[in-house]
Amino acid sequence: MAGPLAPYRVLDLSRVLAAPWVGQTMADLGAEVIKVERPGSGDETRGWGPPFLAGRNGEPTGESAYFLSANRGKKSVAVDLGTPEGQRIVRDLAAQSDVLLENYKVGGLAKYGLDYGSLQSVNPGLVYCSITGFGQDGPYAGRAGYDFMIQGMSGLMSVTGDAEGMPMKVGVAVSDLFAGLYATVAILAALSHRERSGAGQHIDMALLDCQVAALANQTSNFHISGTAPVRMGNAHPNIVPYQAVPTADGHIILAIGNDRQYARFCEVAGRPELIGDPRFAGNAARVANREALMPVICEITRTRASADWIAAMEAVHVPCGPINSLDQVFDDPQVRHRGMRIELDHPLAGTVPLTASPMRFSGTAIEYDRAPPLLGQHTREVLCGLLGRDAAAVEDLMARGICAGTTEAD
Repeated sequence: MAGPLAPYRVLDLSRVLAAPWVGQTMADLGAEVIKVERPGSGDETRGWGPPFLAGRNGEPTGESAYFLSANRGKKSVAVDLGTPEGQRIVRDLAAQSDVLLENYKVGGLAKYGLDYGSLQSVNPGLVYCSITGFGQDGPYAGRAGYDFMIQGMSGLMSVTGDAEGMPMKVGVAVSDLFAGLYATVAILAALSHRERSGAGQHIDMALLDCQVAALANQTSNFHISGTAPVRMGNAHPNIVPYQAVPTADGHIILAIGNDRQYARFCEVAGRPELIGDPRFAGNAARVANREALMPVICEITRTRASADWIAAMEAVHVPCGPINSLDQVFDDPQVRHRGMRIELDHPLAGTVPLTASPMRFSGTAIEYDRAPPLLGQHTREVLCGLLGRDAAAVEDLMARGICAGTTEAD
């Protein structure tokens, strides 16, 4: 069954993570996604390793785990945008696409005639999405923006890490991922608008904007209180107890979200007197008296093993869970049941393991039928099939280095 975005074609001129994440998400949803890469090197994340995918007999494939994480479902066309012929190919592809993704520096595609203004005349219905560090305007517009920088500049690192320790980034590039997901939502909204108006538009997505917006309650805490939030380790600024706590053999997450759950925890812990203590009677009181309560909670949780606490809390419906490593994550019964690890056929490795999309549909299930592509794997298919180029002319472009392609699956 075709996915919900099956009628749409996406031209993906992006690389690294934020914008490729958009392309992968739209491919999962059924769109045809054509990724345009530089001949020779391609998306630079192809070389961001180790680890790299091993071939059928253990030989190196040159395909990095990083690249594989964000490019499932796409076709790869290798074209040199620095040449007039390459620019013409991309313009022809844009004329037949619904969406264009790019994350060049501001103005970087104008010199190729591939900016929004130039392509709007070719395809008035084109939804053109630009993802940059700081947006298309403002004093920082010309700067390059990387996830780590954005995590620092946005305030995320000011609320991440131990109170007495160094500010810490999140362990995955969340600023890129937030921008990718916000961009996906914006594109779908623009496509909906186009259905009614017939007009495309330019979407200006900035990593900094997205990460500031995604601080959610932390920015609201600042707006309302006038005080900048600080690092609190694993504690929550608005709820207590809601953090990692020690056990007899490690740590667990205790995520008590209301007074009823707090009372049930105290009963199971054998400390019912903590329920009626006026210092802890209600979440606001517990937040105010965090320094008095949490040492008591931690003293209690240290008396039993992690598995014992998790089972006891589950029995009384108090949120509580383990802190898993990734090998434990993919061995977890719920994760296994939900099919979060998938394997797709790969021309060099035989198969490649990937992480599934979290989206579930009752009527248009996601079909995983295309592994992340080899560089230029679909150049001939797209140029000859979609654009109607003569096969001999395409081979000439390849011989001159304007295009590149593989023989695997071509």
